[in-house]
Amino acid sequence: MKAAETAGGVKKGTDERRNLLSALAGNQAGRDRAVAHRTRGVVLASLGVMKDQKAGRKRSRGLAIVSILLVIMAMGPFIWRIADDIVSGEHWEDLATQASLWICLFFSAVLAALVAGWMRQRP
Repeated sequence: MKAAETAGGVKKGTDERRNLLSALAGNQAGRDRAVAHRTRGVVLASLGVMKDQKAGRKRSRGLAIVSILLVIMAMGPFIWRIADDIVSGEHWEDLATQASLWICLFFSAVLAALVAGWMRQRP
């Protein structure tokens, strides 16, 4: 049994040496090329996914900025009305002033919700 084990060990060592020499000589270039091709495919697929994610983030950021600007523009006339009524000495109990004030508060809450939602989505 010992003779068979040593013969197997010698054969195994010889095969390992032969594989190492063929790898160093470039005889296994086809196998290396196949591995490189698979790796390249995986890297390109990952790059495509990363580009899609980046485009999605840009799109959502753009929509958030546009939404915030629209809310601010919609608040403008109501803020002007409130400022004008306060400067001119109008009463707070006036219906138009109170309506403008409530609308400004509502738009401010919507703006805060938009900003909070946008900040939550950022990584």
